[in-house]
Amino acid sequence: MKELRLRGISTIVEANAYALSFMAAYNARFAKPPKSDFDAHRPLRGDENLDLLMTWRETRRVTKSLTIQYDRVMYLLDDTPENRKLIHHYIDVWEYPDGRIEIRADGRVLPYRQYDRRAEIDQGAVVEHKRLSHALQVAQAIQAQRDNRRISGSPARTNQGQPVRATERAQGTKKQREFTQDDIKA
Repeated sequence: MKELRLRGISTIVEANAYALSFMAAYNARFAKPPKSDFDAHRPLRGDENLDLLMTWRETRRVTKSLTIQYDRVMYLLDDTPENRKLIHHYIDVWEYPDGRIEIRADGRVLPYRQYDRRAEIDQGAVVEHKRLSHALQVAQAIQAQRDNRRISGSPARTNQGQPVRATERAQGTKKQREFTQDDIKA
Protein backbone atom coordinates (compact mmCIF):
# COMPACT_ATOMS: atom_id res chain seq x y z
CA MET A 1 0.00 0.00 0.00
CA LYS A 2 2.81 2.36 0.83
CA GLU A 3 4.45 1.71 -2.54
CA LEU A 4 1.17 2.48 -4.31
CA ARG A 5 0.77 5.70 -2.34
CA LEU A 6 4.33 6.80 -3.15
CA ARG A 7 3.71 6.25 -6.86
CA GLY A 8 0.35 8.08 -6.80
CA ILE A 9 -1.65 4.99 -7.74
CA SER A 10 -5.23 5.20 -6.53
CA THR A 11 -7.32 2.96 -8.79
CA ILE A 12 -7.53 -0.80 -9.16
CA VAL A 13 -6.71 -0.62 -12.89
CA GLU A 14 -3.50 1.32 -12.21
CA ALA A 15 -2.59 -1.03 -9.35
CA ASN A 16 -3.06 -4.12 -11.54
CA ALA A 17 -0.91 -2.58 -14.26
CA TYR A 18 1.84 -1.82 -11.74
CA ALA A 19 1.62 -5.22 -9.99
CA LEU A 20 3.64 -7.11 -12.62
CA SER A 21 6.63 -4.77 -12.45
CA PHE A 22 6.41 -4.65 -8.64
CA MET A 23 6.43 -8.46 -8.36
CA ALA A 24 9.42 -8.74 -10.72
CA ALA A 25 11.40 -6.16 -8.71
CA TYR A 26 10.37 -7.74 -5.38
CA ASN A 27 11.38 -11.23 -6.52
CA ALA A 28 14.69 -9.92 -7.84
CA ARG A 29 15.46 -8.47 -4.41
CA PHE A 30 14.19 -11.21 -2.10
CA ALA A 31 13.77 -14.49 -4.01
CA LYS A 32 16.06 -17.39 -3.11
CA PRO A 33 16.67 -20.48 -5.19
CA PRO A 34 15.39 -23.72 -3.62
CA LYS A 35 17.91 -25.92 -1.81
CA SER A 36 16.63 -28.91 -3.75
CA ASP A 37 14.89 -29.29 -7.10
CA PHE A 38 12.93 -32.30 -5.82
CA ASP A 39 9.14 -31.80 -6.00
CA ALA A 40 7.66 -33.26 -2.79
CA HIS A 41 4.05 -32.84 -3.94
CA ARG A 42 2.18 -36.02 -4.71
CA PRO A 43 -0.84 -36.40 -6.98
CA LEU A 44 -4.28 -36.66 -5.42
CA ARG A 45 -5.37 -40.28 -4.98
CA GLY A 46 -8.70 -41.43 -6.35
CA ASP A 47 -10.13 -42.07 -2.88
CA GLU A 48 -9.24 -38.58 -1.59
CA ASN A 49 -11.74 -35.74 -1.74
CA LEU A 50 -10.36 -32.25 -1.15
CA ASP A 51 -13.77 -30.91 -0.11
CA LEU A 52 -13.88 -33.41 2.74
CA LEU A 53 -10.25 -32.82 3.69
CA MET A 54 -10.62 -29.03 3.82
CA THR A 55 -13.76 -28.86 5.97
CA TRP A 56 -13.85 -27.06 9.29
CA ARG A 57 -15.32 -29.53 11.78
CA GLU A 58 -16.70 -28.78 15.19
CA THR A 59 -18.53 -30.94 17.70
CA ARG A 60 -21.85 -29.81 19.15
CA ARG A 61 -24.28 -31.37 21.61
CA VAL A 62 -27.90 -31.96 20.61
CA THR A 63 -30.41 -30.42 23.03
CA LYS A 64 -33.74 -31.87 24.16
CA SER A 65 -35.47 -29.74 21.55
CA LEU A 66 -33.28 -31.22 18.77
CA THR A 67 -31.25 -28.05 18.24
CA ILE A 68 -27.56 -27.26 18.05
CA GLN A 69 -25.75 -23.93 18.09
CA TYR A 70 -22.93 -23.12 15.68
CA ASP A 71 -21.51 -19.69 14.93
CA ARG A 72 -24.46 -17.78 16.46
CA VAL A 73 -26.92 -19.73 14.34
CA MET A 74 -29.36 -22.30 15.71
CA TYR A 75 -29.89 -25.42 13.62
CA LEU A 76 -33.16 -27.30 14.10
CA LEU A 77 -32.95 -31.03 13.37
CA ASP A 78 -35.99 -32.79 11.96
CA ASP A 79 -38.07 -34.56 14.60
CA THR A 80 -37.60 -38.20 13.60
CA PRO A 81 -37.07 -41.31 15.73
CA GLU A 82 -33.45 -41.55 14.51
CA ASN A 83 -32.76 -37.95 15.50
CA ARG A 84 -34.49 -38.38 18.89
CA LYS A 85 -31.83 -40.99 19.72
CA LEU A 86 -29.20 -38.22 19.31
CA ILE A 87 -30.52 -36.08 22.19
CA HIS A 88 -27.63 -35.26 24.56
CA HIS A 89 -25.13 -36.87 22.16
CA TYR A 90 -22.35 -35.03 20.35
CA ILE A 91 -22.54 -34.64 16.58
CA ASP A 92 -20.30 -32.92 14.03
CA VAL A 93 -20.90 -29.68 12.16
CA TRP A 94 -18.94 -29.55 8.90
CA GLU A 95 -18.36 -26.21 7.19
CA TYR A 96 -17.00 -26.51 3.67
CA PRO A 97 -14.71 -23.89 2.08
CA ASP A 98 -17.58 -22.70 -0.14
CA GLY A 99 -19.72 -21.95 2.95
CA ARG A 100 -22.00 -25.01 2.92
CA ILE A 101 -22.92 -26.44 6.32
CA GLU A 102 -23.52 -30.14 6.94
CA ILE A 103 -24.56 -31.71 10.21
CA ARG A 104 -23.37 -35.29 10.55
CA ALA A 105 -23.87 -38.08 13.04
CA ASP A 106 -22.49 -41.60 12.72
CA GLY A 107 -21.44 -41.01 9.11
CA ARG A 108 -24.83 -39.81 7.87
CA VAL A 109 -25.90 -36.30 6.93
CA LEU A 110 -28.81 -35.01 9.01
CA PRO A 111 -31.53 -32.80 7.52
CA TYR A 112 -31.99 -29.50 9.34
CA ARG A 113 -33.54 -26.04 9.19
CA GLN A 114 -31.62 -22.91 10.03
CA TYR A 115 -32.79 -20.33 12.54
CA ASP A 116 -30.60 -17.22 12.52
CA ARG A 117 -30.90 -15.50 15.89
CA ARG A 118 -29.52 -12.28 14.42
CA ALA A 119 -32.79 -11.52 12.63
CA GLU A 120 -33.61 -7.93 11.79
CA ILE A 121 -36.91 -6.10 12.14
CA ASP A 122 -38.35 -5.29 8.74
CA GLN A 123 -39.00 -1.61 8.06
CA GLY A 124 -42.41 -2.54 6.62
CA ALA A 125 -43.40 -4.09 9.96
CA VAL A 126 -42.64 -0.80 11.73
CA VAL A 127 -44.89 1.16 9.37
CA GLU A 128 -47.79 -1.34 9.36
CA HIS A 129 -48.39 -1.62 13.12
CA LYS A 130 -50.08 1.46 14.58
CA ARG A 131 -49.72 0.43 18.22
CA LEU A 132 -46.40 -1.36 17.98
CA SER A 133 -44.56 1.07 15.72
CA HIS A 134 -42.79 2.85 18.58
CA ALA A 135 -41.66 -0.42 20.20
CA LEU A 136 -40.48 -1.74 16.85
CA GLN A 137 -38.56 1.50 16.19
CA VAL A 138 -36.79 1.09 19.55
CA ALA A 139 -35.93 -2.53 18.70
CA GLN A 140 -34.68 -1.46 15.28
CA ALA A 141 -32.46 1.24 16.85
CA ILE A 142 -30.99 -1.31 19.26
CA GLN A 143 -30.36 -3.75 16.40
CA ALA A 144 -28.47 -1.04 14.53
CA GLN A 145 -26.04 -0.87 17.48
CA ARG A 146 -25.63 -4.66 17.66
CA ASP A 147 -22.32 -6.39 17.00
CA ASN A 148 -23.26 -8.72 14.13
CA ARG A 149 -19.92 -10.46 13.73
CA ARG A 150 -19.80 -14.23 13.70
CA ILE A 151 -17.84 -16.02 16.41
CA SER A 152 -14.08 -15.56 16.15
CA GLY A 153 -13.39 -19.31 16.45
CA SER A 154 -15.13 -20.12 13.19
CA PRO A 155 -13.31 -20.05 9.84
CA ALA A 156 -12.94 -16.81 7.92
CA ARG A 157 -15.32 -16.34 5.02
CA THR A 158 -13.20 -14.07 2.85
CA ASN A 159 -13.40 -16.58 -0.03
CA GLN A 160 -17.16 -15.87 -0.09
CA GLY A 161 -16.60 -12.13 -0.50
CA GLN A 162 -17.05 -11.23 3.15
CA PRO A 163 -14.59 -8.73 4.66
CA VAL A 164 -11.84 -9.78 7.02
CA ARG A 165 -13.27 -10.21 10.51
CA ALA A 166 -12.13 -7.63 13.07
CA THR A 167 -10.65 -9.05 16.27
CA GLU A 168 -12.58 -6.63 18.48
CA ARG A 169 -16.07 -5.29 18.11
CA ALA A 170 -16.51 -1.83 16.64
CA GLN A 171 -16.79 1.19 18.89
CA GLY A 172 -20.36 1.83 20.00
CA THR A 173 -21.66 -1.67 19.26
CA LYS A 174 -23.16 -4.01 21.84
CA LYS A 175 -23.23 -7.72 22.46
CA GLN A 176 -25.98 -9.83 20.96
CA ARG A 177 -28.44 -9.65 23.88
CA GLU A 178 -27.13 -6.57 25.68
CA PHE A 179 -29.96 -4.19 26.64
CA THR A 180 -29.57 -1.55 29.34
CA GLN A 181 -31.72 1.03 31.13
CA ASP A 182 -30.02 3.73 29.04
CA ASP A 183 -31.46 2.09 25.88
CA ILE A 184 -34.95 2.40 27.31
CA LYS A 185 -34.42 6.07 28.19
CA ALA A 186 -32.98 6.84 24.75
